[in-house]
Amino acid sequence: MDTLILAEKLSKHFGAVRAVDELDLQVGAGEILGLVGPDGAGKTTTMRLLCGAYEPTSGRAVVAGFDLGHHVAEARAATGYVPQRYSLYPDLTPAENLEFFSEAYGMPRAKRVARAKELLDFVGLTAFANRRSEFLSGGMKQKLSLACALIHRPRVLLLDEPTGGVDPVARQEFWRLLYTLLAEGSAILISTPYMDEASRCHRVGLMNHGRLMAEGTPHEIVRPLVGHILELAAAPQRAARQIAGAFPGVADVQVFGDRLHLRADDPAPVMERLPRALTDAGITVTHLRSAEATLEDVFTELLTHDS
Repeated sequence: MDTLILAEKLSKHFGAVRAVDELDLQVGAGEILGLVGPDGAGKTTTMRLLCGAYEPTSGRAVVAGFDLGHHVAEARAATGYVPQRYSLYPDLTPAENLEFFSEAYGMPRAKRVARAKELLDFVGLTAFANRRSEFLSGGMKQKLSLACALIHRPRVLLLDEPTGGVDPVARQEFWRLLYTLLAEGSAILISTPYMDEASRCHRVGLMNHGRLMAEGTPHEIVRPLVGHILELAAAPQRAARQIAGAFPGVADVQVFGDRLHLRADDPAPVMERLPRALTDAGITVTHLRSAEATLEDVFTELLTHDS
């Protein structure tokens, strides 16, 4: 598998702030790596380093075989970048935006129209080709951003939270397009606030303070917590959380909707004794049972230890 995105000890400092701190990562052709982390973790700075918008303080980045320290123009020509915020021209139509970007990338005029039509078909915007972009829905805007990033047929895609604020149906459609690109051999680095999206990636990097706290397949990342997560449904939830959090053997308690997830090194005694303690406190227990560990459980644990 060809490595199309490579970072080696990549760092970016803003004064005393280490936005990215000796980051190592790689993404191969046909692979998608998801970056997950809180605000300020360094995800956007990483994207900007890899697209050549920032110069690193130290370390090395290679994109599509081009070292950004020496061949930044060639690396940019092989990269499609979708920033976190919608940045296309709102007064232009999708067709006009694609025309603008194809010209900016120096595409011959004879190829521009055909490529724009191909991409509008690909992202499902043919029927809206002549609607001003400001009047597109959030999901349509994101698909247009993807189309513009693909205009020059890049081998590498850098996507910075591309589905933020987009409805679930539009997110599903966006991911269908990404899988199509992966099948064609693209390498994709995506940051996302959604754990269900992260679980769709071949590998996930959990990031904080500019560093990767954990990296691997979703299965590899959750493996250490398998058998250590309990699900508690009880009311009132706030009181149940207080008691569970102070209960011997419970290392951490997190809210998951109307349920609580408890992390315990030895779940058996907790399952045996905690329901009685909750009942004695006047709390109604619906169930306490083993639960499947999730990426969110792992991420919460890592953040707790990294704070």
